[in-house]
Amino acid sequence: MLEIWRAGGANSGATPEFARATEAEGWDGQMFMDSQCLSADPYAQMGVWACSTERMKLSTGVTNPFTRNLAVTAAGAATIQSISGGRAVLGIGRGDSALAYLGHGPVGSRRFEEAINQLQTLLSGAEIPFDEFGVSGNAPSSDELSLGGRPEAVRLNWLPEGMAKVPLDVAATGPRVIAMGALAAERLTFSVGAEPERMEWAIGVARAARQTRGLGDEGISFGAQLVVVCNSDEDKAMEIAMQIAPPLARFQVIEGKQVGPQGEEAAKNLDAVKSGYDMTRHSDIATKEKIKGGGLSPEFVRNFAVVGNPERVIERLLELRRMGLDRFVVVGPGLYPSDWSDKDRDLFTREVMPALRADA
Repeated sequence: MLEIWRAGGANSGATPEFARATEAEGWDGQMFMDSQCLSADPYAQMGVWACSTERMKLSTGVTNPFTRNLAVTAAGAATIQSISGGRAVLGIGRGDSALAYLGHGPVGSRRFEEAINQLQTLLSGAEIPFDEFGVSGNAPSSDELSLGGRPEAVRLNWLPEGMAKVPLDVAATGPRVIAMGALAAERLTFSVGAEPERMEWAIGVARAARQTRGLGDEGISFGAQLVVVCNSDEDKAMEIAMQIAPPLARFQVIEGKQVGPQGEEAAKNLDAVKSGYDMTRHSDIATKEKIKGGGLSPEFVRNFAVVGNPERVIERLLELRRMGLDRFVVVGPGLYPSDWSDKDRDLFTREVMPALRADA
């Protein structure tokens, strides 16, 4: 079944009224940004939504292995799973703004692979010996304490009996992380833009990794994080898409090297993002003056994002859906300007979502 999620922002709205209104619009899930210097705490917000909604799934969008001890992350996700009646998802990536605002780059791929496997162990109720788990910070070992007995492994001892395991959702752009997520997680969410050639490449990398273990698509859900701007006036839609595409496009070149298939126009635009993106204004809507070389071109944005009237948006999303995607994580709602009419704001939920589900 197709799932349509709403991406998280700096504050996804922690009121019961907003949570219920979002569920009533027909969304299947809500993500909550985990970036301590730019956004409200995701687990506190998810707690409000868990108690205010009945069917929506709730996920970090996304957390990372650095800013919280893995046991703390697992406990937070399991808590939401418990109070929501099984609607939690743990979304995780290598880290972006959360680490940048602490003076760090993304977690290395080797550490990330270790982290997602250890999270799966903890979420399953199993334990990890201390000598394999490691210690965060500068705290001394508990071996130095005068105790008659002491724990020797990390385990979520409080997990309710019979509670379904929280599924892990890995956010991925490059081939190494795509392959890791394809093997370790129940969910894999690509952040490669909406161009069919790149999506086909990303899905192919995931499937190839699973084939090495004799696995098919059963047991994993493929999703895509996409900039989607729907308006009957294409000029209005493009204006917003041009502003919100750079933060998502930068994941293609976050560590300098472009990955996956790239045309000449895409390569030129991503070079501009690589050399000019201003992380100090990451929480703002980007403007072309912040990107060297005049910003992203309309041609690039039309391919990278899904932009246009409902018919055009439906056509492009269905093309991606038929490649094997089970989920869309939509970046766009909540960023529309105040001068848009209510009718324009509701076009995606009123016309696009029903058409996508009817086709599925």
